Amino acid sequence: MDMNIETPEDQNEENSRRVQVRFKTKLKPPQKVPSNSIAIPSNLTRFGLSSVVNNLLQAVNPEWKSEPFDFLINGELVRMSLEQFLLAKGISAEKVLEIEYIKAVAPQKEEEPSLHDDWVSAVDGSNPGFILTGCYDNLGRVWKAGGVCTHILEGHCGAVSSVNIIKSDGLKYVTVATASKDQTLRLWKFDAEELVNHPKKIRSFKILRGHKASVHSIAAETSGNMVCSGSWDCTISLWRTNDSDAAGNQVSIKKRKGNNQVEEPQLEGEAISTLVGHTQCVSSVVWPQQETIYSASWDHSVRTWDVEMGKDLSDIKPFSPCKVLWESSQLH
Repeated sequence: MDMNIETPEDQNEENSRRVQVRFKTKLKPPQKVPSNSIAIPSNLTRFGLSSVVNNLLQAVNPEWKSEPFDFLINGELVRMSLEQFLLAKGISAEKVLEIEYIKAVAPQKEEEPSLHDDWVSAVDGSNPGFILTGCYDNLGRVWKAGGVCTHILEGHCGAVSSVNIIKSDGLKYVTVATASKDQTLRLWKFDAEELVNHPKKIRSFKILRGHKASVHSIAAETSGNMVCSGSWDCTISLWRTNDSDAAGNQVSIKKRKGNNQVEEPQLEGEAISTLVGHTQCVSSVVWPQQETIYSASWDHSVRTWDVEMGKDLSDIKPFSPCKVLWESSQLH
């Protein structure tokens, strides 16, 4: 039985032709409309089509509460008026048109920005499970989806200038590193999958001391067994990331909490090697291969370092702007 359906868009429909359609769905009752064909205006958009389906559902069930639907023709979402869609896809309106309706998918809400108490100076999003940030409030933070802070890395007494996600310890723990204007690096270990109701404060398991000025940049070696750091003291230092105090360059520190309770030991590590050559602040370091470190500096140079030999292999000085522009013009 054919039917004529009135919709909120009918006010502008005197000159709009009507098409015969049959609505179908994979949804279960009470969200399933009768299968007979109906005549509807061809200028209906998704909103008008939703009104038609809701009217049909209310005719069967007076207590039905309207909800939005999306619509597919030949498996493709309709995102324009029905007439425009048929013209764009070359679909004839001479026969009964089958339109499938599904529950409308609400647009994903934009996540609120993750708030800090001061300037955010560093971020590392290389782990798919969380984001690590450093801030001028002396803290590192671990964030999950939706801007939820799960862990606060507490211990630095100066702004955190650089952060690095080093490696996962098996399937449970993750090791990360932070560098600070307090002239130290700190290593932290935590369970990234731990469910917490509020941010959990953790302390570093190892403090790396040796720089004589602020530490500006940090990078991990590919295996995660070592990190390097660039500093305002013009040097690059190499450090081990292990949590054993068996080596001679580590000292175990215990701090007392209230009620005479003793916290877990905290290690101190010294640099196993220092690369010297830059004459100003080392602003950035990367360690892409086990045997090679690259560094950039305020002394206008980029250097390549042989890790094993501790030797500067090259001193790449940028071309002057005039020379670069001149050589670029010769290519055209």
